Amino acid sequence: MVAGRAEVEFDCRDGHTRLAGLDQSDPLRILFPQVAADEPMTGALVTTSGGLVGGDHLTIGVRGGPQTASRIVGQAAEKIYRTAAQDVTIEVTLDASEGAWLEWLPQETILFEDSRMRRRTRAEVGPGARMMAGEAIVFGRTAMGERMSRGLVRDAWEIYRDGRLVWADALHLDGDIGAQLDSPAGFDGAHAYASLVYVADDASERLAVARELLDAIGLSAATLAAATCMGDVLIVRWIGREGRILRDAYGAFWAGFRNRIAGYPERMPRLWHM
Repeated sequence: MVAGRAEVEFDCRDGHTRLAGLDQSDPLRILFPQVAADEPMTGALVTTSGGLVGGDHLTIGVRGGPQTASRIVGQAAEKIYRTAAQDVTIEVTLDASEGAWLEWLPQETILFEDSRMRRRTRAEVGPGARMMAGEAIVFGRTAMGERMSRGLVRDAWEIYRDGRLVWADALHLDGDIGAQLDSPAGFDGAHAYASLVYVADDASERLAVARELLDAIGLSAATLAAATCMGDVLIVRWIGREGRILRDAYGAFWAGFRNRIAGYPERMPRLWHM
């Protein structure tokens, strides 16, 4: 069992985003690859153990100070292995202060058969700040022809503005997950799931952009996606029978959306393609 921690803070000095603080312990590391000048300050989150087992606990915190532009990208897919009883727990805290731009872009989480994961993401988005954040889950090693049928997954989100809870949501599957994934009232046979939120003062004004982009990207018959808005929170969701196809659609949307709403390059980080 491990208890890893990674906490990073950015501030703005002379109009440039800089690293203000970094505290980390195994198996988590945040590295800072070189990126193009037209990209936000970027950190790559690495899990050096290669995966998580029952009883492991990770704490991740990202704070973008006022007027900063920052992005945290997952170095690789996170793997949650089989466990006899204990849960893997992951606590993520995101804080975009006044006027900040923050992207939280982990790669997909792959759940092995009989794995147990509880993850909670709590975000605070200040006045004039903008945050794009997401998660993707693959139910089993689908590239190996495997599919998760038993275990636990709880993926909960809480988003606050000015200290007030404005949106909360949780995916909870327990026990006979296979039946829940197959049910027409559930995932209808989907093997993968992804969710993206955009939190900002102008979220409702960006809903049309999100829907136009989904239409422009197009989806395979095995993938479904939709966008909606709840106050200052725009939500986009995908489910699909093929993890790779869903990942490609998710990445294409992320790249296009950040370009249309913030003017950043319409491309995903290099790590996304490795």
